[in-house]
Amino acid sequence: MPDRSFRLRAAAAVAACVAWAGMAGGCSWFRSEPSTGVEPKLPADAVAYKCDQNKRLVVRYPSGGKYAVVMLPDREFRLDAVASASGARYGNGRTTLSTKGDEASLEDQGNLLFANCEAVSAKK
Repeated sequence: MPDRSFRLRAAAAVAACVAWAGMAGGCSWFRSEPSTGVEPKLPADAVAYKCDQNKRLVVRYPSGGKYAVVMLPDREFRLDAVASASGARYGNGRTTLSTKGDEASLEDQGNLLFANCEAVSAKK
């Protein structure tokens, strides 16, 4: 379970994003700027993935791989590293992020939400 300060920071980030969405049309890391074709600036520790059905998944990998933060348009949540035979897996008992190389998938309670995701930007 994420600590209280992490939950408060995540809630504040989502609230700020929702407030900004009302003024500027959404959270910038989820869309390209149509007038310039330039991808939005991601946090330094984030990777953007392009998935099936033209979905976009953004994941932050802070703290040396001990956990990942999934950044969706309406919320962010932390997934802790779990044992994996191949690649990396992060989960919270309900949601699982699986990665291997530049590929990723995200499932929630056995339902595949983001499939066949390929990294389009990597953390530097």
